[in-house]
Amino acid sequence: MMLRTPGLLLALIVISASACRSDGAEPPTPEIAVNTVGFLPDAPKAATIARRCDRFAVVDAATGEVAFAGAAMPHPAGGGSDSTAWIADFSVLQTPGRYRVRVDGVGASPPFSISRSAWNRPFYLAMRGMYLWRCGMAVRDNSLGIEFVHAACHLDDARLDHVDPTQPGKAAPGVGGWHDAGDYNKYVVNGAFTAGMMLQAWLQFEHALAPLDLQLPDGDPTLPDFLEEVKWEIDWLLSMQAADGRVYHKLSTEDFGGFILPEQETAPRFFCPWGSAATADLVAIAALASRVYRPYDADFADRCLAAARLSHGFLQAHPDDHRPDQSAFTTGRYDSPDADDRLWAAAELWAATGEATYRQSYEECVLSPPARGGRSRSRPPSIVDDLWDWGNVANLAAYTYLLAERPDRDPQVVTKLRNALRASADRLLLAAQNHPYARTHGERYYWGCNGGIARQTMTLMLAYRLTRQAEYRRAAQQSLAYLFGRNPYARSFVTGVGFNPPRFPHDRRSGGDAAEAPWPGYLVGGPWPTENDWHDDQDDYRTNEIAVNWNGALIYALAAFVEPDTFDAAN
Repeated sequence: MMLRTPGLLLALIVISASACRSDGAEPPTPEIAVNTVGFLPDAPKAATIARRCDRFAVVDAATGEVAFAGAAMPHPAGGGSDSTAWIADFSVLQTPGRYRVRVDGVGASPPFSISRSAWNRPFYLAMRGMYLWRCGMAVRDNSLGIEFVHAACHLDDARLDHVDPTQPGKAAPGVGGWHDAGDYNKYVVNGAFTAGMMLQAWLQFEHALAPLDLQLPDGDPTLPDFLEEVKWEIDWLLSMQAADGRVYHKLSTEDFGGFILPEQETAPRFFCPWGSAATADLVAIAALASRVYRPYDADFADRCLAAARLSHGFLQAHPDDHRPDQSAFTTGRYDSPDADDRLWAAAELWAATGEATYRQSYEECVLSPPARGGRSRSRPPSIVDDLWDWGNVANLAAYTYLLAERPDRDPQVVTKLRNALRASADRLLLAAQNHPYARTHGERYYWGCNGGIARQTMTLMLAYRLTRQAEYRRAAQQSLAYLFGRNPYARSFVTGVGFNPPRFPHDRRSGGDAAEAPWPGYLVGGPWPTENDWHDDQDDYRTNEIAVNWNGALIYALAAFVEPDTFDAAN
């Protein structure tokens, strides 16, 4: 592959063999791509240099003193000694400090840290981003020394015209939840998926997340802040359930609104008719919430489990894949076949209750072969996918089954899932090894692929948990490095974090307020259809929008490396 900065094909230039000191003031060059946030001391550490070179040095960012010097090596995928990708590996440097990578004749990288708390601040800002997405309340943040604020919004959510046309103007409660993306609509499928990823983070990293002070508004003092934020979304998801158990697909304006603050959006908002995928996703997230929240709030846990059972009963009585009627809407569709959603629902109900009927339903789907030519009615095309998103949540079901501490699991199913998980993780490892920026997606680019890279850390970290093989954990750290600067743009992809982060995301708050900077803590979608097709442009929603599912995946990835003993929201 050829490494490029936007609009420029980098030439091959032979540089001197030695690296010199830096006075810390030299402007960073885009030809040295490195994680611009920081590294844990034992993490893999490397920069990708988009020029031929021989030697590099890692220098103290303030004094220029050389902390490490080594030989840059051509990346195997780049053409040997004529490679356009040269790798500066400094993993052996573990001394805490603030550094830059320096290459004579090329320049210096942005500064970065080596620290046990390297990922604390990004995690805090990503979580604050979820709070700042809250609908139905005023929010305020000054984490970056810039005031971001909007008033309470959408307090009249929402009308039932498209659910019950015989009663035009009739409304039902639907206030709350998170705005979904760069717009102000709310979607059950994506919201439940995002909450599910975040609760997976809790199940796997509770010891690190439970004590964190995220400086949220006063809510339930008995809940850890992390769970309090997720509950804001779950409460809204429960409001999307009808009395008979069906779940409305989304709550939305009929058309996308303009770039204004949310309290200024006054167009009517409507419940969208029900869909079986949304109903199954409500079952899954409510069942999952019932076991996560039970130690803190048994009444809420009981309410969640009752909601899960009600909607599951509705699905049992309506086995067809029922797509929502979205003919009145031009807003996001989030519509796909429901087999994977039903699979997730069964796994979570079994994990929550231990009842054999749910376990058997999941196991039968896993053990049955798919229909020839693709997806069968009873199961998605694979039980563990490399590339997955809201349209195929089977991975979440597999993670739940593998992590469940129940003695009645079928050993054959456990083996099949473990083998599938390990095979997927190994493919991600191979892709990263063959890519100059250690990208687990390799050369696959699509809408929201940055979120996909963050999401793949879930497979990698679970493979690490089950095998204790360090290469999986290292690959997850390299994925974060890619998202925060070791990429062809040598920039962070997260607003307000790292070097030269996105300034013009497709986000109606950032486009509608008076602040020059964008609202912080959000992962943008990333380049597609090729690596050169990312544009930091508000109008380019295809590559520069933000979305809850991408942030939920980023939060999981960061949660794996949070250090609670040094967590300080101010730094």
